[in-house]
Amino acid sequence: GQIKPERRFVEAVNRQVYQYEMGDFPTEWEAWIRKKRKDPPTVEEILKNENYRQEMKQKVKDMYEKDKLLQTKEYKEGLVAEPVHTQVKGHASAPYYGKKEPSQDPTSTASTFQPGSWMPPSSDSSKNT
Repeated sequence: GQIKPERRFVEAVNRQVYQYEMGDFPTEWEAWIRKKRKDPPTVEEILKNENYRQEMKQKVKDMYEKDKLLQTKEYKEGLVAEPVHTQVKGHASAPYYGKKEPSQDPTSTASTFQPGSWMPPSSDSSKNT
């Protein structure tokens, strides 16, 4: 008298099993396979849920566009300050003294010291040796 647990699986039709990725088949079927729901989904249920997801995507898109227009209007009227666009140069913890390229020469500013960078010899000097 042992009871074997029910096994649920998907048979690959047009692909190899390893080619399937999350989201390739409806979430309702995924829930049934993983035993999160008792009964398998119906076609009507899958279509209804897909339509609902599409409606939600459209509503989110509409709200995003409406919010963007409202922000633009508020910026023009001066009600809200526009966000400042900062320019990041280098690493956050590295001091930046306005040097654009690494230099072999060390630099010193007040109580800080920045050692020079190692620069490989140029190709011109290697031809002369």
